Amino acid sequence: MKPDMMRISIRRRLLSLAAVAALVVTLMIQWPATAMASQAPFFAAMTDKMSAQAKGAEGKLQSAYGEITGDTGQQVKGKAKQVQASAMNAKAAVKDGAKATARKASDAADKLADKIK
Repeated sequence: MKPDMMRISIRRRLLSLAAVAALVVTLMIQWPATAMASQAPFFAAMTDKMSAQAKGAEGKLQSAYGEITGDTGQQVKGKAKQVQASAMNAKAAVKDGAKATARKASDAADKLADKIK
């Protein structure tokens, strides 16, 4: 491939990467649910999941940038952010499971209390 064509190809990839990054940043802007988190725990859990997804997207973008530019440091940092996002997702799943178990126990206690009355 000619050097001019290679530069154009890299430039297009970087522009595409920049467009995806702009989209991710737009999606990462916190929305009003964070203000409502004290009123509804559902929104707090939602923001945890959104943070994990944003971190995963950031890691993928950083890793892709590293691949395009040949920078292994950026690739490694991107992969590390993806691992961090996986851990954040696991934490959110454990939290959701604990809440569901607590709800079931509460419902069972309510039913038992109704039978005793």
